[in-house]
Amino acid sequence: MTNILKIFIPTALSFIIGIVLTPVATHYFFKYKMWRRVSRLNNLPTNNQGEFQKIHDESAEISTPRTGGMIIWMSVIITVFIFGMIDFIFMNDATSKLYFISRNQTLLPLFTLLLASLVGLGDDFLQIFGTGKWITDPIILRYIKIGIIVSLGIIISLWFFFKLGVTGIYVPWFGMVELGYLFIPFFILIMLSVFSSSVIDGIDGLSGGVLTSTFAAYALIAFFNNQIDLAAFCGVITGGILAFLWFNIPPARFYMGESGMIGLTVTISVVAFMTNTVLLIPIIAFPLFATSLSVVIQMVSRKIRKGKKVFIFAPLHHHFEALGWPKYKVTMRYWIVSIMSAIIGVIISLVS
Repeated sequence: MTNILKIFIPTALSFIIGIVLTPVATHYFFKYKMWRRVSRLNNLPTNNQGEFQKIHDESAEISTPRTGGMIIWMSVIITVFIFGMIDFIFMNDATSKLYFISRNQTLLPLFTLLLASLVGLGDDFLQIFGTGKWITDPIILRYIKIGIIVSLGIIISLWFFFKLGVTGIYVPWFGMVELGYLFIPFFILIMLSVFSSSVIDGIDGLSGGVLTSTFAAYALIAFFNNQIDLAAFCGVITGGILAFLWFNIPPARFYMGESGMIGLTVTISVVAFMTNTVLLIPIIAFPLFATSLSVVIQMVSRKIRKGKKVFIFAPLHHHFEALGWPKYKVTMRYWIVSIMSAIIGVIISLVS
């Protein structure tokens, strides 16, 4: 019972904090006009702009704050602070059992979440307050972000390798496979691939619903692995995302933006390695995987098939919009697929 309370109480508190925090944050989001200065239409080739405009709400994009992801990680920070202060002030068995920050389970994913979220916030700020080419999301900025993520991946993988002694990956129904020093580039590759799925943040409520299922699944996996602190941490993130989602359901009060997506997607890869489920990411987070893969397929197809496309638009959710699906239908079906794939991933992690 104590372990269950240790997960559910911080999760509920994170949700409540997010709900309370949002009106204050929203006030400043609108006061300082924290939205894109230039529509994504300007980043597309001229021959694609007309088609994309049919499914794209340009007026909303340049009038809706894009830093809503701050709600999520600020809820996490405040929740951690509150439980830390309670434990520090009262210092008894009950408060110690509820405090979920530990060196061996949660410090690393917490560090990852905060650092990667700040990288995303910097990216958002460039497109909000920047000048010149920086407000148009230039290709150089994307390379800079990739470079930062690779650097972060190197640091974290070295920590896994030398501090935690992790040198291999778990293959379902087979067991541990030793990688040796190849673990480091493998870790970086996984982090980059999950990070690339941040392009799913394109429809009101879409990313929030998918990420809720993903982190809830990892909370369950960590719980069954007896990684209770990590399960509580994933629960706290889930609570923060649910608070964000409450206000992101159409019409969205704000978008998650890079300030949320980068931190959350990068953290997923760390949690996956900590729970020995890295090879289950394509199942547990299937909509993220499919979204990222659709972009790769589209790019490869255009290159080797002389401009021919596989999808009307990529990422995949825009393809379904172009087929005539209303935004709410795309979102709800993604949520359904996300929940089912998360359940399947949890089952595989338990039986393998």
